[in-house]
Amino acid sequence: MDITKRASKTQSVAVDQSSHRVLKNTYLLLSATLFFSALTAMFSAALNLPHPGLLLTLAGYFGLLFLTTKFRNSVHGLYCVFALTGFMGYTLGPIIGAYWSMAPTVIMQALGGTALVFFSLSAFALTTKRDFSFLGKSLFIGILVAFLAGIGAIFFEIPALSLAVSAMFVLLMSGLILYETNQIVQGGETNYIMATVSLFVAIFNLFTSLMHLLGFAQSE
Repeated sequence: MDITKRASKTQSVAVDQSSHRVLKNTYLLLSATLFFSALTAMFSAALNLPHPGLLLTLAGYFGLLFLTTKFRNSVHGLYCVFALTGFMGYTLGPIIGAYWSMAPTVIMQALGGTALVFFSLSAFALTTKRDFSFLGKSLFIGILVAFLAGIGAIFFEIPALSLAVSAMFVLLMSGLILYETNQIVQGGETNYIMATVSLFVAIFNLFTSLMHLLGFAQSE
């Protein structure tokens, strides 16, 4: 009995140490990619570069995401992460530029809201003993539905649907932050590159969705 308990305790300590290492590496890489993405966004906005368009954006995003996933266990995965987040920053530049010329306070409010949501949910996920792995399937389905609805809102030019999609993404990305951080803590996510991508995408979509909602509210 004592041997079983000691073995269980040793395994638990090993999991905790592994989770701590993944969490530390994830936050370091996330910080670096957020900084790099912010630079590319500012560069894109300052030079007034055109938005690449929906099809090229989707091709670039999913192509780089595929490469990141393929090389997630090697140093090449790091290059792919920066390529992916840099590309996403570039696509964000024209959007920020448009809001800056019309309502710069919206950008600051969206940044503040994104930071508040991220740090609050991360702190909760790091301190709670609950396991939120049950959210995985629901989040996947919800994100897929919201993504398809967003594509439909763009093609059919339905503002109300676009606003609804933004509201959905705020909730879904908040859930993704909670889920992914909890997965790291619980030992369900052991690859810091993929954890970084998930959290970055959540923060990116949360920020853009809040900008859309706040921009609409301010225009009314």
